[in-house]
Amino acid sequence: MSSLRHHRVIIASLFLPNTAVLGDSAPPTPDESGIQTPGFANQASRQPLLGRAAGPLRSIVEDLRDKTRNPTPSMTPRGESANPFASFPGPTLPGGTLTGAATAAAESLIDALSNKLTGGGSKTPAASGGTSPASNAGRQYQTTHHGSNAGQPRVQRRASRSSGQRTKSRSLSSSRLDPSSHSQKYHFESNPHCNGGLKNAVESVGDRLKRKLWVGTLGTNTDGFRESLRRSMEWRMREERDSVPVWIPDSEFASCYDEFCHQVLWPALHYAVPDAPKTKSFYESASFKQYVAVNQRFADAIVSSYQEGDIIWINDYHLMLLPQMLRDRLPGAPIGFFMHVAFPSSEIFRCLSVREDLLKGVLGADLIGFQTANYARHFRQTVSRILAAEALPKGIQLDNRFIDVGVFPMGIDVGSLTQKKRDPEVAEWVSSLRQRYAGMKLIVGRDKLDVIQGVRQKILAFEAFLEKYPEYQGKVVLIQVALQTTEENEAQGGVADVVSHLNSRFSTLTYQPVVFLHTQDLTFNQYLALLTVADAFMVTSLREGMALRAHEFVECQEKRHRPLILSEFTGSYSFSGFRSCIPINPWDKRGTAKAIHQALTMSDQEATSRWEDLHNHVVTQTAQAFVTSFLVRCLRSNLEHMQSDAISVADLDVGRVLPRYRHSQKRLLLIDFEGTLWQRDMRTIARNAGVSESPSFEPPKEAIDVLSKLAEDPKNEVWLLSGLPVKGSLEIVAEKAPNVGIVAENGCFIKPRPDRGGKANWISMVANFNLTWKAPCLEILQYFTERTPGSFIEEREASVVWRFWTEKTVEDHASDWQWARRQAAEAQNHIFDSLGERYGLRIIPGSTSFLVLPNNISRSTAVGAILHPGGPARSAAAHSVTWLAPEATEDTDTEFDFVFAVGKDEKLMRRLNELDNAETCSTGVKGTDAKWKLDPDQVLPALQRIAETK
Repeated sequence: MSSLRHHRVIIASLFLPNTAVLGDSAPPTPDESGIQTPGFANQASRQPLLGRAAGPLRSIVEDLRDKTRNPTPSMTPRGESANPFASFPGPTLPGGTLTGAATAAAESLIDALSNKLTGGGSKTPAASGGTSPASNAGRQYQTTHHGSNAGQPRVQRRASRSSGQRTKSRSLSSSRLDPSSHSQKYHFESNPHCNGGLKNAVESVGDRLKRKLWVGTLGTNTDGFRESLRRSMEWRMREERDSVPVWIPDSEFASCYDEFCHQVLWPALHYAVPDAPKTKSFYESASFKQYVAVNQRFADAIVSSYQEGDIIWINDYHLMLLPQMLRDRLPGAPIGFFMHVAFPSSEIFRCLSVREDLLKGVLGADLIGFQTANYARHFRQTVSRILAAEALPKGIQLDNRFIDVGVFPMGIDVGSLTQKKRDPEVAEWVSSLRQRYAGMKLIVGRDKLDVIQGVRQKILAFEAFLEKYPEYQGKVVLIQVALQTTEENEAQGGVADVVSHLNSRFSTLTYQPVVFLHTQDLTFNQYLALLTVADAFMVTSLREGMALRAHEFVECQEKRHRPLILSEFTGSYSFSGFRSCIPINPWDKRGTAKAIHQALTMSDQEATSRWEDLHNHVVTQTAQAFVTSFLVRCLRSNLEHMQSDAISVADLDVGRVLPRYRHSQKRLLLIDFEGTLWQRDMRTIARNAGVSESPSFEPPKEAIDVLSKLAEDPKNEVWLLSGLPVKGSLEIVAEKAPNVGIVAENGCFIKPRPDRGGKANWISMVANFNLTWKAPCLEILQYFTERTPGSFIEEREASVVWRFWTEKTVEDHASDWQWARRQAAEAQNHIFDSLGERYGLRIIPGSTSFLVLPNNISRSTAVGAILHPGGPARSAAAHSVTWLAPEATEDTDTEFDFVFAVGKDEKLMRRLNELDNAETCSTGVKGTDAKWKLDPDQVLPALQRIAETK
């Protein structure tokens, strides 16, 4: 972390942590040094704690009666404006009508509650618990955590539950206040729309990350702001809040955020591909133009603020194009991109019409981070399949650069949450809740009401639980805290109808099985109290990144140790520490009902054992670890990339190399065969592919002569590096140049130089490898060969090559070339998905072919064996187990005082550059880490000149 003290971090997120609100300053609020949680209601100014009622409430009837008049001090700790747990509101339909038991009987008490919530209760301050309708009108609830009454929000989702008037739409472009009607006074408040997990994580680092600059939008209507007001806000936000606001026209932002981000990207990233007739918005989204424009405005803001040494950290799917935009304008800047949500398999992502633009945009970063290893693997495979780039375990290899792809699980600030739990008000609400729900079991959940969060599946499973275990009817309550979402997404979530059905079946005058609360209706202290008294916490997401609310529940259960019911499709479940939860498949309502019963009947001993495992993971996977590991890795990745790109590679100057060559006593020469000494004729190979009586291999005479001449010098040890098989190819080379060592099949086999007896046997580097993968691999490639004109398979002893293009030019066969590339990407994905992890295979794509071979085998490992004193190239008695270990093959010590390598293998070039006495020369057309470069047709003359030197 000390390396970050010298760098400022620019944090780009769609919404700033703080927003500017027109009007006089908000009333003072208590200092909240703990977790800031956008989405929850602000804490009201507190009064001294008043006396508590003599006894518990007898029924919901009294709750409802109390709600119709001013809240009594005895049930409102510290003067809270309202008790959100005193009634049982349900979700609303898009038109604003309430659901739940209100439909059961027109004159029921719950009907009266419905009438009050839809208008009757907000006509006087007393009816809304002492809070005026005017103040309620600005309240919102959020995707993430803690909120504010920040005036009329830009991203308006829902009117206040106690407001008699409802807006026509919850979209961005509706129901905004006209800023021109306000005075030019303004103040800052916590932004209810910001990424609360990111904000908490950055703040958790504290003084270790003093220099930071947030870049994002205010989340409010800004079209009416005068230029002088904008400049004032920019100056104050920069000085007071370390923030730079990005000014985006409201209509442009609405189209980008409400349409493209929420209706296109969000469903696709969470495996929800819309069905017809809604596919047009998914495949042909005109709002993508606004998405590009918003990303461009972010790029302009960041470039204008960038200083040398800054680290740029871009967050989430709203800004997927931003990394490449910045890379074009700031080529040397350290850029990291972190995806906070899930990333789907390539089968889903490829459905997006703008898939290539999004992927290329993200690949502008030095480091791309994901919540889980599965999401990172999905991304690598998607890039490989759609862009036909080389996907490696550690990242993506493009033509001119390497992009790191890593896993950085997000966590919570445990210390801050612990401090927040100690607030006396939390204990007061815990006592109030226990009194209110005495004798009942509480199941708590907190989710959006859209399709992805699986709330509908949760309610159906809870209904199945009450049916299967009728003894729990009237004794278990599901309290669902609802987060914001768009009206359209909420309607698609289908929660309202199932809640209405469930409550109409099981409600009585004193019991309602499902209680809905919204984040604007309760404070964070009340939420912590709810987590503390819960008998189980339930997450039924159909797909999710990291369920941090589950982490919060675990820490709130440090005394009671109640179990966590967690969907298998959350990112949290993929980590071993969370395997002590009760896992569920949210699609299986019977299995989920069993899990609820298991949680409610679990013994204290088992619950404590499970909680300890969960707790140990939560306190290890913290917000601090997330921030520091990501930023340090980003900085390191950029430094590695800059080192390779900082100096333009010069053409090989043989005259400058010869003095070192001439004065050295023991030399190692490593020379690539194909593409360096010899250019293969693909058309001839294609014609002879599969022909049993094809002409025998004839190595080029000039190449054999120069290799033999170099090997004649007793100071030289010459090695030929090749991907060709031994049989029928390199065994012929070995006969014509017996004093040259040979590496075959990209490191699978080695033929050392002859010993004193003149013998040199081939050594297998894959003798201990399982090669049964070849048969199914050949079967897959045969399938694609039949569908790709001109393609063919080269089967070798321990590897397989598929050549999908044999024409010399692409221009005359553009459509065939596009089809061949697409088939090659498909074939690579099929092989990797079905065989790669199972057998430990590595796929190396080329411009017209790709190679499949065992994972730990390469020309670099073969050279490691050559350099190692105990390797097979030195001792015939050596066993691979001793020298093929990573610590052995990565050893950079060598007995040679001059090493010269020429070829295209970049991994080998990077390895040899670690040697002080090595000269590396690349013959490839891509960016290189080699010290020199050389055209392939100039290699032979250069080697002949070296060979003639005495």
